[in-house]
Amino acid sequence: MSPDQPVAPGELRGGYLLSAISNGIVKLMREHYGRGPMKAKSYVLDDIVVCVLRGSGFTALEQTMMDSDDYDRGERVIAMREDFQRLMAERYTAMIEQLTGRKVIAFLSQAHVEPDITLEIFFVDRPLEGFDAVELLDGKTGPARRPFSAQQPAHAVGISG
Repeated sequence: MSPDQPVAPGELRGGYLLSAISNGIVKLMREHYGRGPMKAKSYVLDDIVVCVLRGSGFTALEQTMMDSDDYDRGERVIAMREDFQRLMAERYTAMIEQLTGRKVIAFLSQAHVEPDITLEIFFVDRPLEGFDAVELLDGKTGPARRPFSAQQPAHAVGISG
């Protein structure tokens, strides 16, 4: 399936879905930011989609700011990237909804300058099949386990109260 070929909502599964998410985010960044990351890797866990972008590099404007002697140059570059992500939220959300067949109920974005890492996090309205988790409902009573795929086991983290 070609990256530009339309996909029926929720049609992709497993690695194909993860690849399409990474490619979609990178494509949008290249179209609207002028460059994309060196690496993009997506993860789905239950009802959460995370895309980790590494090594986007700086635009000429950002590099000029980073080369300055200003004490807050990194914070200003991060603020500019966060503004960009807010502008892109609708496009990212539409792409995730198209690929997953789920409604995005929340989008979070976090940029870091050194090292150059950006996280795009999407919470969708219901879990994606084949990507499960162990949910701890009450730290005192123990985990409420939901079935998970043997191909993609989830890990539990104990919470003490």
